[in-house]
Amino acid sequence: MKKIEMKNPIVEMDGDEMTRIIWTLVKDKLILPFVDLKSEYYDLSLVNREATKDSVTIDAANATKKYHVAVKCATITPNAQRVEEYNLSQMWKSPNGTIRAILDGTVFRAPVLVKGITPLIPTWTSPIVIARHAYGDVYKNVETKVEKGDKAYLVVEGKKPSKQLIFDYEKSGGVCQGVHNLDSSISSFARSCFEYALSEKKDLWFSTKDTISKTYDHTFKDIFSEIFEKEYKKKFEEKGIEYFYTLIDDAVARIVRSSGGMIWACKNYDGDVMSDMIATAFGSLAMMTSVLVSPDGNFEYEAAHGTVTRHYYRHLKGESTSTNPVATIFAWTGALRKRGELDSTPELCEFASKLENAVIRTIEEGDMTKDLAALFKSDTVKVNTLNTEEFFDAVVKRMK
Repeated sequence: MKKIEMKNPIVEMDGDEMTRIIWTLVKDKLILPFVDLKSEYYDLSLVNREATKDSVTIDAANATKKYHVAVKCATITPNAQRVEEYNLSQMWKSPNGTIRAILDGTVFRAPVLVKGITPLIPTWTSPIVIARHAYGDVYKNVETKVEKGDKAYLVVEGKKPSKQLIFDYEKSGGVCQGVHNLDSSISSFARSCFEYALSEKKDLWFSTKDTISKTYDHTFKDIFSEIFEKEYKKKFEEKGIEYFYTLIDDAVARIVRSSGGMIWACKNYDGDVMSDMIATAFGSLAMMTSVLVSPDGNFEYEAAHGTVTRHYYRHLKGESTSTNPVATIFAWTGALRKRGELDSTPELCEFASKLENAVIRTIEEGDMTKDLAALFKSDTVKVNTLNTEEFFDAVVKRMK
């Protein structure tokens, strides 16, 4: 079989632990036999981030701006325990946070739906896409511990200097943190959401807590509203879709009662939490796709889950694992499809769709990893629980 040619490379960001093992399996079994893969490789493992003082992460993000399409493996964001385990010189920042800040994009996460796995909320018959702002808030915070008797102030220096008392710690010590965001980033977030809604022909919901955060969250609401009225209202009407704003708590209540099918735009932290909730309710975090979209046309695809540490240590002992690779496979197919779209290579787009269909057929026909076997229900299909490599072989069989 002649392999599919690629005109331009994608940026390939390798990662950590069990997902790094899966990464190699995806390439060796599902991509390389069919595609003459062109990629610019960056090793974002924690070991290499330490060795390069994290410059490799910045290089990978800048390469994405050059080639416009990237695919990323899950990576470790180190905590104190990881610093000791890997003998790190410092607690390196989240690679995802660094890349998102450089690309100034919005993360869109959507579940992969298969017959036989019913959402915990049975009314959810269509995917709910989470649009997560990928800059600022608690992920770029400054925080400190405060001693009893101290006072904390919010101080701004410049053209309009100000000093506001945050809290008087007269009776007890405590903690204090400062968060920030940028009008430019919020505007990019809004436009990315509106553009994505138009491309997908889906309603867009946006939620904050502006009744409590009357300046910070209200700024998000105002920027979204202004951009929508000036640039997108007519376009939405022509597509027959709507933009809807509500408070975050009301949005949660409405989402639970809905049938799905909308794009739900959230601030950074809200999107982090709600995407995991949506993924679990639909079936599994390992079935959640994720793509970072920047307003200037850059796309970075990844799985929404972590590095599957528990399975990795079993793997190191030579034990068999049954690790679900679906989100990682779909990260690769998303990147290959986008590369095909940008380069006018329809056969690459077709391959990505065929691979996705093969994965879904594999599960719907009863071959699946252990996590899905516990969720799968069918009166006609017998479940066959597979280990990690057996699942890949089952997909390859259907591809061929």
